[in-house]
Amino acid sequence: MKIIVPMAGRGSRLRPHTLTIPKPLIPVAGKPIVHRLVEDIAGVLNQPIEEIAFVIHESFGAKVEEDLIAIAQKLGAKGTIYYQNEALGTGHAIMCAKDSLSGPAVIAYADTLIRANFDLDTNADSVIWVKQVDQPEAFGVVNLNEANEIIELVEKPKEFVSDLAVIGIYYFKDVAVLKNELQSVLDNNIIHGGEYQINDGIKQMMAKGMIFVPGEVDEWMDCGNKDVTVETNSRMLGFLHNDGEQLVGKNVKLENSTIIPPCYIGDDVVLINANVGPNVSLGNACHVQNSSIKNSLVQTHSHIKNANLDNAMIGNHASFDGKFTSISIGDYSVLE
Repeated sequence: MKIIVPMAGRGSRLRPHTLTIPKPLIPVAGKPIVHRLVEDIAGVLNQPIEEIAFVIHESFGAKVEEDLIAIAQKLGAKGTIYYQNEALGTGHAIMCAKDSLSGPAVIAYADTLIRANFDLDTNADSVIWVKQVDQPEAFGVVNLNEANEIIELVEKPKEFVSDLAVIGIYYFKDVAVLKNELQSVLDNNIIHGGEYQINDGIKQMMAKGMIFVPGEVDEWMDCGNKDVTVETNSRMLGFLHNDGEQLVGKNVKLENSTIIPPCYIGDDVVLINANVGPNVSLGNACHVQNSSIKNSLVQTHSHIKNANLDNAMIGNHASFDGKFTSISIGDYSVLE
């Protein structure tokens, strides 16, 4: 089994954080988004992962590439890096990894997280992961027949088709078939919304009679902007706490301070006269003094004092001293 992870550019909706760190590498509950994603997918597949191929922008740099290769190796897989330097769409991104497009594979976009527990239907030609939503008109949805097979993909339907939204994770029994269809999309310059789309390859597969079935997830969490990323961090902390996972790191120093679970507290964190939690992630070597923090995500080596934070997202090596309550500041920023 292979996992193909198109990561594209850094993303603009989560700036300033993504000016220095690509969005998929921003930590949620102490672990990068893309790391959690591939772990969750590997858990659902419940079979060995041969290769994880990441499609990134060349500007991400050598350190990011090393980190991605390490993520694959931790799952016992070969890590491969491909480049998409122009934002030409999902279909184009997948084809940037065409040398890895053979055999059974999962394709997953790296700005989403899931919680799922089901058996993968490996008899179908493809599985498209979906989640039941309250406002299907805001999403791409699947249309099912009486046999619970997907017969149509409909983007933001004006009239009700179904309430099962496509979340951007797909399984293909032989991903080479998709590769051939996407090559046809590229060769014939089939463009929607100014880009080459995976859906056009999928629709060609459906037209040839291939069987697509839905795989419904229990939870679908977005990491598109600051507010939803903070919310996703809170939800993930709750899941991990209920799973009994150890979330407090080594050598945490507490002085007249309280941690209200669920919280992720990294190694070498110092808390002095602080109340932290619930739903807070503090990365390694953070210092918090004379402060209250809840429902917030703070990365590594940041210093916070005299603060009352709620719904905050703070980057690495930041220094914050103040009374703001809803903030979003990036790496190496200082507010005094």
